[in-house]
Amino acid sequence: MDTRHILVVDDDAGLRELLQQYLSAQGYGVTAVADGGAMDAHLAVGTADLVVLDLMLPGEDGLSLARRLRARGNVPIIMLSARGEDVDRIVGLEVGADDYLSKPFNPRELLARIRALLRRSENTHADAAQPAHETRRFGDFVLNVEARDLHRNGSNVPLTAGEFNLLRIFVEHPNRVLSRDNIMDMLKGYERSPFDRSIDVRVTRLRRKIENDPNAPLFIRTVWGEGYLFAPGSDSGAA
Repeated sequence: MDTRHILVVDDDAGLRELLQQYLSAQGYGVTAVADGGAMDAHLAVGTADLVVLDLMLPGEDGLSLARRLRARGNVPIIMLSARGEDVDRIVGLEVGADDYLSKPFNPRELLARIRALLRRSENTHADAAQPAHETRRFGDFVLNVEARDLHRNGSNVPLTAGEFNLLRIFVEHPNRVLSRDNIMDMLKGYERSPFDRSIDVRVTRLRRKIENDPNAPLFIRTVWGEGYLFAPGSDSGAA
């Protein structure tokens, strides 16, 4: 039996019951709650390896809850919404969600996305268990691949799991143009994102962490019409 625990936050009682039964049958531990207060109550005494979070909730909405979850750690977040509008998807990614699924959906698709995110988390831990102490340097930054941390002049720069994975791709492919499809393949393997702009949003979030001026980036450069290029030894930047 899978020992990982999934927290479902959705005000639709029928959907909560369906997901609790379905995901439990797949071997996961599942807690299903109706709102942010119940989510906080669970996290005060328990844990979650992944959160399935509805966008439209009574009281504090899913975007606000996602911001709070991201501020407290790197637990993977899948957002659910009946809207299906691009702006909601993009905002969901901007606040730190790892994936997004529009309602109605097939529970098997949600299961595939859960497995993909948890597998990425497992691979990350496996990488950290390797004996090699791999570090990559660029500018004033040192990325410790094993420890999964980034330092700038000795000070820690906090990264979410998604930001770390994206940065690792860039530092492992320096001075090479990577298309959005290239990056998506390396980030998620077979799983395809529903966001046309998902990589752009992730790059924007990462630039805020490593660029002195995210609007005039030195390290992660946009190559218009092609993708992105990581320039680790850059002294001057291009947009």
